[in-house]
Amino acid sequence: MTGATAESGSFRDRRGRVFYVNGRVLRTVMPIARDDFEYVRSTGLIDQLVSSGTLVAESRVDPQVLGDAGDGASIVLEHPRLEFISYPYEWSFSGLKAAALLHLDLQIAALAQGVMLTDASAYNVQFVGSKPIFIDHLSFRRYADGEYWAAHRQFCEQFVNPLLLRAVHGVPHNAWYRGSVEGISAEDLSKLLPWRSGLSWNILTNVWMQARLQRAAPSGRAIERAKAKRLPRIGLEHILRSLRNWIAGLEPKSKDKSVWQDYALENSYSSAEASAKRAFVADFSAAINPALIIDIGCNTGDFAAVALDNGAKLAIGFDFDHGALEHAFQRSRAEAMNFLPLHLDAANPSPDQGWMQNERQGLQRRAKGDAVIALALAHHLVIGKNLPLDQVLSWLVAIAPRGVIEFVPKSDPMVQRLLQMREDLFDDYEQSSFEDLLAARARIEKSTQISASGRRLYWFDRA
Repeated sequence: MTGATAESGSFRDRRGRVFYVNGRVLRTVMPIARDDFEYVRSTGLIDQLVSSGTLVAESRVDPQVLGDAGDGASIVLEHPRLEFISYPYEWSFSGLKAAALLHLDLQIAALAQGVMLTDASAYNVQFVGSKPIFIDHLSFRRYADGEYWAAHRQFCEQFVNPLLLRAVHGVPHNAWYRGSVEGISAEDLSKLLPWRSGLSWNILTNVWMQARLQRAAPSGRAIERAKAKRLPRIGLEHILRSLRNWIAGLEPKSKDKSVWQDYALENSYSSAEASAKRAFVADFSAAINPALIIDIGCNTGDFAAVALDNGAKLAIGFDFDHGALEHAFQRSRAEAMNFLPLHLDAANPSPDQGWMQNERQGLQRRAKGDAVIALALAHHLVIGKNLPLDQVLSWLVAIAPRGVIEFVPKSDPMVQRLLQMREDLFDDYEQSSFEDLLAARARIEKSTQISASGRRLYWFDRA
């Protein structure tokens, strides 16, 4: 046996499974999928999509590389390993929208070659920086003339409905999606939409009619009638293009700046404190040259950009503020940054979940970088969320062997704001305690005061 480890989220596909062997990513193609795989390959579609950067690359390898795990496989493929795996409940609105448009673009391109996608799982999309990329080669199969889009319902649940929740109601999709990992059903969403939304043809066909089909599912009559009809290829293409045009125009209902986005944009570009922070992060990144740097509390991406400009190869950012994340994602795309901002409530990060609590890995298992930066974060967790300082530092230091953490003292106006409406019970929240606790977990390589209020940056190394 080669020590192959099965990807915990790939067990649902009987046509093939993903394995890891010594850092390599391998996919089996089982006999049931071989004919479709060879047909799709013969059309030139795979090479076309790989060349465009919208589909992860593949190469055939000797099945023996998988040992016993490859038994029965007709073909074994190897894919390049992605540096970070994220899930749709962590994506911003614009990230989910970009993934939805990619899926439709792939389906339209595939249909032109006589190919269909078997499903519409959002989990088949990942990101390289802020650019979405499709990762499941076995989702492609031969198109059957006259067939309907069988994955329409799944596409609506995993893409359309979460987007509409924000576009119509201004409610971010993240918490609901995380609690229901297969997405948001049309039946649930239809109960929230105002009746006048039914005047929209797109909402009528993609939400209200889907909800009606779901309610009719036990009898199966409506579904059987739908299956009996035939849809010309040009009609299917029209549905896909119309859906794409509609989704491309969706925007979050609330266009106002959020509190922390507004704070960052007004305070990050001119103050001496921000300049000192940039210089410190730049020196740190240049010295470490991290392949992956994780920015906890990334806000609009200012310091992730500094790290990338000074040696970091990829930055993954996390923040709880949806307005800041939208700005960060749009900035990453506009500036072609290798930076992916994701949603995170640091006091309640994504857990292991799905089948046997292992199908989707929790953030703690995935967020392992070469470096971490946590600026203006610890005081929000300790004072704002009542988390123990020693546990906050343990969590941050465990993310990467080297990093930069900011300490904001009680004398700082931001901490005073946090303490305005509560009793100060945080006797241990002081600089000396912070330094002792950090030194117990890693070496403090460098420390610099960056503000008159006493804010300090700490460069740690536990390697």
